[in-house]
Amino acid sequence: MAADLGELLVPYMPTIRVPRTGDRVFKSECAFSYDSPESEGGLYVCMNTFLGFGREHVERHYRKTGQSVYMHLKRHVKECEDEAKLVIFPDHYEIPLPNIEELPALVSVHVTIACDAVLNAVSAYKKQEHDSWEEEIQTSKHSRGLRQLDNGVRIPPSGWKCQKCEMRENLWLNLTDGSVLCGKWFFDGAGGNGHALEHYKETKFPLAVKLDNITPDGADIYSFDEEEAVLDPQISEHLQHFGIDMLQMQRVQKFTSCHSAVLFLLPNTRVCEWEVIQEAGMKLKAVYGSGFTGIKNLGNSCYLGTTMQVLFSIPEFQRFRVLFVYWSPSVCHNLLSLQHQPKGISPKMFKALISRGHPEFSSNRQQDAHEFFLHLINLVERNSAGSENPSDVFRHLVEERVQCCQTKRVRYTHKVDYVMQLPAPMEAASNREELIAYEAKRKEAEENMRAPPEPVRARIPFTACLQAFTEPENVPDFWSSALQAKSAGVKTSRFASFPEYLVMQIKKFTFGVDWVPKKLDLSIEVPDFLDLSRFRGTGLQAGEEELPDLAPPIVLPEDTRAPEIDESAAMQLAEMGFPLEACRKAVYYTGNMGPEMAFNWIIAHMEEPDFAEPLALPSFMEPATSMASPGLAGTPLDNQPPEESIAILTSMGFPRRHTVQALRASNNNLERALDWIFTHPEREEDEETSDALSDMADTTEPNDNVFSNANTNSDSTLSPDQDPSGPRVKDGPGRYELFAFISHMGASTMSGHYICHVKKEGRWVIFNDHKVCLSERPPKDLGYIYFYRRLSSR
Repeated sequence: MAADLGELLVPYMPTIRVPRTGDRVFKSECAFSYDSPESEGGLYVCMNTFLGFGREHVERHYRKTGQSVYMHLKRHVKECEDEAKLVIFPDHYEIPLPNIEELPALVSVHVTIACDAVLNAVSAYKKQEHDSWEEEIQTSKHSRGLRQLDNGVRIPPSGWKCQKCEMRENLWLNLTDGSVLCGKWFFDGAGGNGHALEHYKETKFPLAVKLDNITPDGADIYSFDEEEAVLDPQISEHLQHFGIDMLQMQRVQKFTSCHSAVLFLLPNTRVCEWEVIQEAGMKLKAVYGSGFTGIKNLGNSCYLGTTMQVLFSIPEFQRFRVLFVYWSPSVCHNLLSLQHQPKGISPKMFKALISRGHPEFSSNRQQDAHEFFLHLINLVERNSAGSENPSDVFRHLVEERVQCCQTKRVRYTHKVDYVMQLPAPMEAASNREELIAYEAKRKEAEENMRAPPEPVRARIPFTACLQAFTEPENVPDFWSSALQAKSAGVKTSRFASFPEYLVMQIKKFTFGVDWVPKKLDLSIEVPDFLDLSRFRGTGLQAGEEELPDLAPPIVLPEDTRAPEIDESAAMQLAEMGFPLEACRKAVYYTGNMGPEMAFNWIIAHMEEPDFAEPLALPSFMEPATSMASPGLAGTPLDNQPPEESIAILTSMGFPRRHTVQALRASNNNLERALDWIFTHPEREEDEETSDALSDMADTTEPNDNVFSNANTNSDSTLSPDQDPSGPRVKDGPGRYELFAFISHMGASTMSGHYICHVKKEGRWVIFNDHKVCLSERPPKDLGYIYFYRRLSSR
């Protein structure tokens, strides 16, 4: 039988590839669903493209690409066994592994190498997670046998200051004698007088822990002897020696599933916030089905999950899900599926692709949900050419009125925006006297090394926030065209159009004296219904005189010639073995700042297709070159892209002719080719593409109940005076109803946890990672980002 199967494999041998350096093997999750090796049908990995597919989608990939050989992976969790076999489509012939050596010699060597390489490859997701960490911290050699003095030292919960100076920031606890001293040496750049280091030089006590960054999972620990940040597996016992019980923090920690949430070893000033926002103590009823599917937390990915839950409650984004196939059908399809998924769905592929190339969102660190929302809108804008653009529902115009204080003349301009940023004026708090009394008690407790009083949260009227939004603000470096000189100027902002969906961010985050982002602890009674009609801009008014339409004088640099290249630095790099043209580009793009900077540029760009091509500056190109299509520069028209690249794109439903054109236009770079496809839609309708996208749409058709919150009687229209070449906006009345909000728990955007509440079918629903329940007390006053939809006037 093995010989027969071997003969069956012979025709497909050219399609079985061995993963090369740089190839990503997607062997932990389906590209079109949440299926994994643990799923009932297992996972099929294409032996040519190394994309993974669930049982329901592997047939489609076979039909689209003709690729017949897949590795079928199944993981039996209860038996702790992994099963792997080769499957030949369409007849599903199976070859169990590792019995591949029984095949004829003609195929066994190549197939064995390919199978071993796939099985041993690091999953694309795990590789990305590993690469996102900048360094791997090692366990200190001093941690196991650390000597601790029985000197009776007990560390209070707050009020710390350096024992040798008055520093109250960047304080470190020596784990041998309990000394609290300021730092200066550490990599975070925090200030101090270096007394902790001096103490080590005097005593040789090696380990210190940063006091304001201790969590139930660990702390920032530095070894003076090893001169680096280290781990201490016995940190809990070492802290207990000085009266610090890490386990007391566990009650707070259990409310977050973010793996590295930072809960400071200060009084639990935000315990109430964590409990209220997550509705702790309530008997919440779990819900499932279409529109009620949770999203697993990959570790600090809650900012992504909450944003997607809100967006996919909006009909325009539900209809846009076909384009989301480009990023991750697993999220788009399963959020709207009717399946019972109590464990939620995994956003691994979505996160990998949506954050591709972004230095922050591609990392495993916590991020700001507001920044991610804008990042997502930017990608949607770039990839919706030629199709419905769902971000139209958020886009609006802001009227900015600038007035010269000296001449009183004005200028009106419009800018595009997607989010209304609402200030939170602490000075307008309705409980201001209570806050002042609390602050006095807190300072007194800190000075006397006592436990602080119960925290007091500022209560700010929503009307005060709106008032602060409309207040005039100074314009820095204002140049008055009326005076032809710099002058004082003030700016006020109004709505030039009202969007279909209004996104409102409360500006809760600010910077402390140490430039660390901190969150203002405040409560705002945000209304369920909102009328912003009075904030519509009116344009130039009678009696107002416009500023002349003159631009400030342009100061030209003395030398306008083409920038020179330090050829000696380029030659220095070329002697290391790099192509000379690549070295010249490296020197140019790093501003002639020396071989070291240029070397870093080379390392970061050496995988690019045009790495070794000559440097071409647009302003100094020959006329014939500059007139060429920018996407086709340097690529012969008859250059045939690699078949494996074509197969990857066609497997996503794009026609072969279009994918070949895209690859040619992007020097065969897959990522750039995908961008090209979505920004250069086919002019003539391609039946194959239409059928493929229709198939995808059919498989992800949501239940009608998902649209129950849709504003079907919208009053929005295109602005009548809108410039057809300008940004499209859906203007309408400024009356809104609250339907969702995202809340943040924690001290800063770099830590903590996000959850969201969405109003569905007349009930508020809480989405906390994979858990989805009916809300009993939605904490609307503690939200961070609010989402309103326009009210119909009919």
